[in-house]
Amino acid sequence: MYRLLVFVLFLAVITSSCNSTKHSIYFRKLGDVSYASNIQAETPVIKKNDLLSVNVSSLNAAASEVFNNSIGKTSNTTTISGTINQSFGYLIDADGNLQFPILGMIKAEGLTTKQLEDTIKAELLNRKLLVDPIVNVRFLNFKVSIMGEVERPSVYNIPSEKVTLLEALALAGDMTIYAKRNNVLLIREEGGEKKLVRLDLSSSDLFYSEYYYLKSNDIIYVEPRRSKVATTRPLGTYLSAVFSGTSLLISLIVIFK
Repeated sequence: MYRLLVFVLFLAVITSSCNSTKHSIYFRKLGDVSYASNIQAETPVIKKNDLLSVNVSSLNAAASEVFNNSIGKTSNTTTISGTINQSFGYLIDADGNLQFPILGMIKAEGLTTKQLEDTIKAELLNRKLLVDPIVNVRFLNFKVSIMGEVERPSVYNIPSEKVTLLEALALAGDMTIYAKRNNVLLIREEGGEKKLVRLDLSSSDLFYSEYYYLKSNDIIYVEPRRSKVATTRPLGTYLSAVFSGTSLLISLIVIFK
């Protein structure tokens, strides 16, 4: 009878261990193959309330300096290391305009950063303000929020303005052992509507998904598995589980007696 009890307990531990390992692996069914995908990261366009960094340079450093006095708004962002940085930039107003020194109002909404660079450069040349100017425009508020069962949930600024879902999870220290890898929630706002998408990170379908690349202001929520939720329940739940397990063992012992 003692041997039967030990065997039942051993079987329960092995089963639990196998289930835990299975649920903690990414892309379980992937083989050694190449996945050709036509999915590309979309080039972000400037929107109202975006915060931009605009840098102008030329052979005449003194003449260029006046265009680099960014007196716009500030933005607090979390870096990859988790520290808080305060950035100064130009805020796109409610009409979609950028108020730039000397040049005045420039329509920026709907343009890419490259198109805005070309617009500012053309204005500087047409007004003969600089010779051979170089203009660099970057987003200061390209960010993604990562919540739930990850090591470091936070809002992360993306300097490269391009990030995949897997890269974003890596920034957050990866998902914990308790995370549901087959049910990751992506929240994205487009056209004034919020879109909720469930993604399965145990399947190779992610590599073909339009959601493989994230967009600015995307929110990722990693849901905990039931085993994690159970560990946070009141003592009564534990006692109930213990009594249920004990009853099962007693029933087995009676049956095989």
